[in-house]
Amino acid sequence: MTEVSVTKKGQITIPVKLRRKFRIEEGSKVEVMEEEGNIVIRKLPSIFDLAGSGAGKGDVEKLKRILDQMRAEDA
Repeated sequence: MTEVSVTKKGQITIPVKLRRKFRIEEGSKVEVMEEEGNIVIRKLPSIFDLAGSGAGKGDVEKLKRILDQMRAEDA
């Protein structure tokens, strides 16, 4: 466990070890949510993370939903 501080603006820094492990780079998108009384930060997949993931029909549908979500966020 790594302890981080929250700034006046509510910002935190994700430790470099975790950024490297989860490939969180400048411009990466993360989702912040509450789960069972805890704050959870989850990396959202980029188009590059999804390369080669279309092995089956279920994967294609998942890819379409993710792309639609990403397009909506960019709009």
